[in-house]
Amino acid sequence: MSYVYAAVIGILIGIFIFGLKTGVGCGFSTVKKKDVLILASGYFLIPIILGSLVEMVDQSYLEGVADLGMTLHVFIALFLIAAGVYTQKKWNCGHDVSKKTFLVISVPCPVCLTALFVSCMILASTLEMSGWKVGIIVGLVFFISVISSTFIFRKMKRTPEDLGTTMMFLGLFYLLGAMIVPAYIKAKKLSMEFSTGGDFDIVPLLVLSIFIIGGYALNSIRGQ
Repeated sequence: MSYVYAAVIGILIGIFIFGLKTGVGCGFSTVKKKDVLILASGYFLIPIILGSLVEMVDQSYLEGVADLGMTLHVFIALFLIAAGVYTQKKWNCGHDVSKKTFLVISVPCPVCLTALFVSCMILASTLEMSGWKVGIIVGLVFFISVISSTFIFRKMKRTPEDLGTTMMFLGLFYLLGAMIVPAYIKAKKLSMEFSTGGDFDIVPLLVLSIFIIGGYALNSIRGQ
């Protein structure tokens, strides 16, 4: 029983942390409180809908989405970086576009929706509850996370420029993850095949090194 409680609490904490991403977008932008409430309410309803579909959706569809996981991460990463640069550039020119660009970081993406669906599926199986009831629990946690984190981030008195920085950082994090995970998986496979005399492919490591060096150089140039 303790294992079940630990698993449930772990998943709910993960969902709460996942909601912080939306809270950052709402808290660092100048979007109205009414719009934040609408977005949070949407995040409350989405898990209920997804939970209701738990028993109807074939798991093979999830496998297809998982196969596209890294591709989606790269696409989202590039989109976040571009939106972050655009937000900062416009803010420095005296224009606030955060009311629009915050959607890039706050609106549910395919990865987010898949994570919510999988969370509902695992919780429904673990707690032996119907999907829509689990969806209410997940949605409530997400709603509280979005509202509370938005309130806290707004107390920090941040500007849309900080939103742009956060979006770029998160985009780089996504991009880095999209490179490291496949490289790690490949390295694990190569470690098992190393005894057969296979050649070690250092391309992923070279790409990662170039990425890190490029980021350091860009930061140095901006600091001058």
